[in-house]
Amino acid sequence: MLPSVPSPWSVVFQHVGRPGPKLAELVLSDHERQVLGAWVRSQSAPQALALRARIVLACGETEVDGLPRSARSVAAATGVTTETVSKWRGRFLRDRLDGLGDAPRPGRERTVTDEQVAELVRLTLETKPKNATHWSTRSMAGRVGLSQSTVSRVWRAFGLQPHRAESFKLSTDPFFVDKVHDVVGLYLDPPERALVLCVDEKSQIQALDRSQPVLPMMPGVPERASHDYVRAGTTTLFAALDAVTGKVIGSLHRRHRTAEFRRFLAKLDREIPASLEVHLILDNYATHKTETIKKWLLAHPRFQLHFTPTGSSWLNLVERWFAELTNKKLRRGVHRSVQALERDIRAWVADWNDNPRPYIWTKTADQILESLAGYIRRIKDSGH
Repeated sequence: MLPSVPSPWSVVFQHVGRPGPKLAELVLSDHERQVLGAWVRSQSAPQALALRARIVLACGETEVDGLPRSARSVAAATGVTTETVSKWRGRFLRDRLDGLGDAPRPGRERTVTDEQVAELVRLTLETKPKNATHWSTRSMAGRVGLSQSTVSRVWRAFGLQPHRAESFKLSTDPFFVDKVHDVVGLYLDPPERALVLCVDEKSQIQALDRSQPVLPMMPGVPERASHDYVRAGTTTLFAALDAVTGKVIGSLHRRHRTAEFRRFLAKLDREIPASLEVHLILDNYATHKTETIKKWLLAHPRFQLHFTPTGSSWLNLVERWFAELTNKKLRRGVHRSVQALERDIRAWVADWNDNPRPYIWTKTADQILESLAGYIRRIKDSGH
């Protein structure tokens, strides 16, 4: 008679709910509990280290019956496998707290010293190659005797980009500080019952027609236009941006003279309620300071002009709006006549005013001047 063989299901059922073998008692000192608890609570400690600390703390606890917790119980409480529990419990028993860190991994020894890195960074910041305006990875690699990839990695680590250059201009206006305080004060704390308008002209807007038809965008291919074009004439946009609401009052003229600017001021006077004072922020263009304009201002005392410092058009928020118009409508536009160009500009201004987006100024005058002073201190013989 053949011996009876137990069913596989009976074997499975026999193991369900079995608590597993108990672990040997793990005793933690007060110092170790304090350090492990700090690792668990820390927001800056590596997550792997915090998990290992939780495992060891759980292993140091006891069950209801007073016996040490089983590996299965600790694994369920910490969300890991029993093998992981045994691994880090064993390392802690052998090396205590030091055993929970990552062991050094094998690999090739470092070949670039700290002194070589420091010299590379110094040469990048303080010198230039003999026959060029800036270093490249290849020229610097030949200079310091390192590989091109090493130079590239060091530059990325220190945020160095010798191939890039940006432009700037420091104002030479003798009243720069006073004007910055004046304009920024209007942005951050506009007067009551008054309107703050950023005014400027975008002159010589060209009506350009591409010499060949524009090729439309296709999957994997951007829109393409010929680099040359046919000029059809120019126009000038006078614009006043409300610094609070973002709405724009615009006027198009074929010429850019005192007469056109005076007509634009008259338009502002008609469209702005008579009960409001008007503060105009504008640049130092000669058209804004002629005798004709001064006489008009005397006849309309509610208009007050606030000039930005010379060479500081970045203080005028309408310049940001002009950039929006250029990027979204003019740069890639095709216009075969000035009339078509002006129709598109008027339509774009009307669409903007249907859903205006004001530009929020956040920097105080003192913050601007402090930031500027930091740049000036880095420039020799700046004259400021």
